[in-house]
Amino acid sequence: MKELLLGIDIGTGGCKVNILDSNGTWVSSGTNELKTYHQYRNWSEQNPEHWYNGFKKALAKALDSGGISVKDIVAIGIDASTHNAVLMDSNMSILRNCIMWTDQRSIKEVQWLTENFGDEIFNITYQKPSPTWTLPQLLWIQKHDESVFKRVRYLMFTKDYLRYKLTGTWETDYIDAQGSMLIDMKENKWSQRICEIGSIPQEILPTLRDPTSVVGGVSKPAGKETGLDPGTPVIVGTSDTAAESYGVGILQAGQCVVKVATAGTVNVFTQKPHPNPKSLTYSFVVPGLWYTCMGTNSAAESMRWFRDVFCDGEIEKAKRENISEYELIDRKAELVNTGSEGLIFHPYLMGERSPYWDSNLRASFTGISAYHQKGHFIRAIMEGVAYSLKDCFGAIKEMNLSAEEIRFIGGGVKSPLWGKILSNVLAKPIVKLKHHDASFGIAILAGVGVGIFTDLREAVKKCVRVTDKIYPDPKITEVYEKLFDVYKKIHDDLAETYVRLAKI
Repeated sequence: MKELLLGIDIGTGGCKVNILDSNGTWVSSGTNELKTYHQYRNWSEQNPEHWYNGFKKALAKALDSGGISVKDIVAIGIDASTHNAVLMDSNMSILRNCIMWTDQRSIKEVQWLTENFGDEIFNITYQKPSPTWTLPQLLWIQKHDESVFKRVRYLMFTKDYLRYKLTGTWETDYIDAQGSMLIDMKENKWSQRICEIGSIPQEILPTLRDPTSVVGGVSKPAGKETGLDPGTPVIVGTSDTAAESYGVGILQAGQCVVKVATAGTVNVFTQKPHPNPKSLTYSFVVPGLWYTCMGTNSAAESMRWFRDVFCDGEIEKAKRENISEYELIDRKAELVNTGSEGLIFHPYLMGERSPYWDSNLRASFTGISAYHQKGHFIRAIMEGVAYSLKDCFGAIKEMNLSAEEIRFIGGGVKSPLWGKILSNVLAKPIVKLKHHDASFGIAILAGVGVGIFTDLREAVKKCVRVTDKIYPDPKITEVYEKLFDVYKKIHDDLAETYVRLAKI
């Protein structure tokens, strides 16, 4: 009998499953895209049932392509993006679509929290209120969907809902819980004071567990629906950021992970928390480690948006040639010179988080001329996301945190060009790994949870493999430094304009 590990990642854009063996060798995988609903300006919602259905489809692809026997799967781990609350009634029925972390509707609730309790909330949760967090989302629901909120008996986060569907159990891990803005970070428990501020019944909040704790096995009904073997152990799981960072070998302070996925993040790992209003602060799956997170809302999402709106030709050609449309998109960008011939993109499709925390900001192409073709816009998006991540590094430098080497993860890794652009814009070496997604990291954590690996360090030593290292070109870096100054100036000039536009 083989010992296979199943990792499940519920990303904002889609579900991915990875199956690997106990040596960390990839066996098979499957994906399925997920739909986000933008019913109104600033709204971003998903249907939790679509996560479960998307998982079943992705799993079927993985089992089929790898010729996998489900009896060989010995552990299951689940991760997902944080902040997303699934609200359920006394019968465990979903009460409404889930407000996603990209949603910006709760601006007024954030203003109220900031004006009345801002310092107190920051001291307790280590976070500054913004629409990303669960707390202001729940305040919005109380005000605009009061009848629903009164019926809430159970609150789950994304990965917890999927695990509930598999095991019937109800709990969460402390890292995902920290993404709610309801946790006392010093005490590592639900904050009674924050619940009082938000008028949130503490009894609707799940029990806190360690990410690698085994909380149950696949139930018989779930086994029938998914094809998984009933009784297969399932760990609590954790956030996508924690899972993917662990999956690329983060074990010590001073290491850094840059992610280009739906969102873009810069995570610097430290031996103690460094709360700062410009950043996010989380503990990590490795005991004693914390990470400071800077995040840009729309990284690879910017490219996906451009693909969906402007690249019908590439999509059709990709289908005919049986290749990825992103490969065709990349080819166009590769033909464009550094700096996109003066075209600059700001990736503020859904407002912006670090370092501005400004929900009014909007995306823009600046410097358009009749000379520019589609390839210029594509490369400008890649460069604009890189500039935004460099903006995040500026705040990290202000905090006196350092990170000389970057481990590159997310969908953007698939683009060789994007890695080169990042290295040159950030002026830092970029490390690429054989496996770099959250579903890989959470599968390894599942192996730790059931004892396949002795501990977290042995699992990394056995499974994580570096494949490439990209070094910046000093001449190109010098060009990008000048363009970044322009990028910053454009932000500063337009910020007030977007406030006026939002009021209109």
